[in-house]
Order: sequence, then C-alpha cells, then structure tokens
Amino acid sequence: MLEGDTRFASILLEAAHRKGFKAIVTSRGAEALELVERFKPAAITLDPGLTDIDGWALLEQMKRHFATRHIPVQIISTADDHARGLRYGAFDCLLKPVTADEIENALVDIVKFARRKTRNLLLIDGDDGSRARILDLLGNSDVKIETTASGALALKKLAKKRYDCLAINLQLPDASGISFLEALQQDPAMGELPIVVYGAQALTKAQQERFRTLLGKGVIKAVQSPERILDETALFLHRVIGKLPQTQRRMLEKLYEGSDSLEGKKALVVDDDVRNIFALTSVLERYKMLVTTAENGRTAIELLQQQTDTDIVLMDIMMPEMDGFETMRQIRTFKRFETLPMIALTAKAMMGDREKCIEAGASDYVSKPVDTDQLLSLMRKWLYR
Repeated sequence: MLEGDTRFASILLEAAHRKGFKAIVTSRGAEALELVERFKPAAITLDPGLTDIDGWALLEQMKRHFATRHIPVQIISTADDHARGLRYGAFDCLLKPVTADEIENALVDIVKFARRKTRNLLLIDGDDGSRARILDLLGNSDVKIETTASGALALKKLAKKRYDCLAINLQLPDASGISFLEALQQDPAMGELPIVVYGAQALTKAQQERFRTLLGKGVIKAVQSPERILDETALFLHRVIGKLPQTQRRMLEKLYEGSDSLEGKKALVVDDDVRNIFALTSVLERYKMLVTTAENGRTAIELLQQQTDTDIVLMDIMMPEMDGFETMRQIRTFKRFETLPMIALTAKAMMGDREKCIEAGASDYVSKPVDTDQLLSLMRKWLYR
C-alpha cells in the first residue's frame, strides 16, 4: 500500500486486516520497487500524491518492468483521473473520500482478480486471415479469447458477458469501427472497458478526428504493429510476462530492448517561456538528443515543415496568439505528421485538460511542473512502442 496520507494509510491497513489480508504500508515511492521485489504482493494500492515522487510516474515505471507490470494496481486519489489511471494499466480507481465499505470491497475485488487463473478477451476482426493471426499472436492458457467478425455480434456478446479487454480491427464489414466505439462509450457500463485498436491507419481524415475524440475520453490504445497489440493487451490483462510462451516473451523483450536510448533522436520543444525551453533543452541534451526550439505555434509549424525528420514534439499549451491546442490541430492536418508523437505540457492541470489535449492531436499529456522521469518515460514509450 503506497499512501502519502498517514491517517488514511492506517485506515487502509485496518481494512486489509479486517478482510484477512497481510499488508505493508509506505509513504515513499522510492521504496516501492524494492518492497514489491522483496514481498511479491498480490495487489497494490497507490496514492498518486506520494511524499517523495510522483505516483503517476511510479505507476508507469512499474508497468514498464516485466517483473511488476502484471500486479494489479488500485488507484486511490483525491483527483478524479479515472481514465488516466486505467490507460496507464491500473486495475481500478477510487476517488477520495471513500467509505470503509468501499475500501474493503475494492481490496476484495482486486485480490480476487489477481488470483484468477485466466483473463477474458474479446477479439473483433472481420478479416478471417487477420483474426487468425491475432489469435495465434495472443493465445495461451492464461487468456480465454472469444472472437466475432462484426460490431453487431460484438455488442450482443458484450451485453451478456464481462470481458477484461477488447481488441478490435477498425475495418469492420458491417459498420464503421468508429461508430462501434462511439456506441460503446455511450453505454456507462462499457466506458471503462480497456480497448486495443488496430487498423486505424486506414481511417479517413474525418474519421481520424472522431477517433481522437474517442481516445481523449475512453480507455483506448491505438497500435500499429503485432508487437504492440501483444504488449498493450498483456498490460490490460495483467499477464505475467515470465509465464508467456517463449515466442511471445521474446517478442516483448525485443520491443523493450534498447528503448532507454534517446541518443540521436530529434525533439522540437515549443514554449513561449525561455526559462522552460532552457530547462527542457538541458535535460534532453543530457541524453544526447538533438533539440530544436520554438517560442510560438506558427514558428513550430514552420520548423516542422523544414525538419520533417523530427521524432517527437513537446508542446506547451498556454501560449499567446496560437495556443498549443490550435498548433497541434494544424500539425495533424499534414499527412506526414499524422502519427508524429506530440506530448502536451500545461501548467493548469484542470479537469478535462487531458481530453482536450488528445482531441487536439496530442499523443499524451504531462502537467507542469514537469516530472523529468515521467516525461522521459513517456517519450521513450512513444518513440519506441
């Protein structure tokens, strides 16, 4: 149990004991990985507001390591950032203040999930060959996969059974995959279902805009390779990487091998405050990245058109004249920049900011003051995965 509030930590501990669970509590995120390695807990509760480090960065770190990424994490936070936690791979999120019954129920649910031998995945793919390849890619005794070739049949299955994750090829025979996802989001019971999407590269520009809106609101990950399909479904299903077949395990190992190197990657930093530009540039150059800077949105777009080999953009949102939202929207209108990783940075972490950033074209979102480790971790994720 990782909890920054000592009073609430004692409440968590008492709730765990009442349910017959053994528990360890710490307020220091720096101790987390060592404690997890030593005691190998069935589940973890996490307060993002820890005393020493950012809890979101810690969650991302745990989900990057094969030895810890399968452990289900229950977020318990004062901030309503439910979708963010689930996208990072958390099992569930509770919003403080919570009652004793809610805490106990959450602990029972997460431990019950951790002890389950198999997970349930629904695969929706209208192409027989593609569906067979994905089945072969994901299959093993730890996951039960059901398949369907259409959105209509998928909705019937979802109405009858709860799945842990959904994987979908957006090129469906009976309807637009975008329309199917929009229908799911209108159902409150389906709003938190983790979804891994492939086939999005064939979308029209209008469909791309609708899809970005979906990405901002739901627990949806868009992928473009078999390795990423395996990686993201494994994350959402909390699969134990060490117990996967050798072929799958080796595929994931190759995906992460060498992903810590940022050397030689080209970044564009966009911010109207030269102090922020200097601070970010100093960090990135320490990792031997090649950094270009712009102090406004128009200059950023001009630089990108001149330097089309840019690997990633760090975009400040609160800029005069053309803000980060509009700058990202315009960047996404260029076909060669449709998949360019862009991480939005904003000093005002207001409710709905993340959704606005994603809808405008951002790949991800970091609030200021920027946690360097979290930012670097996100950059590696988008550059290599």
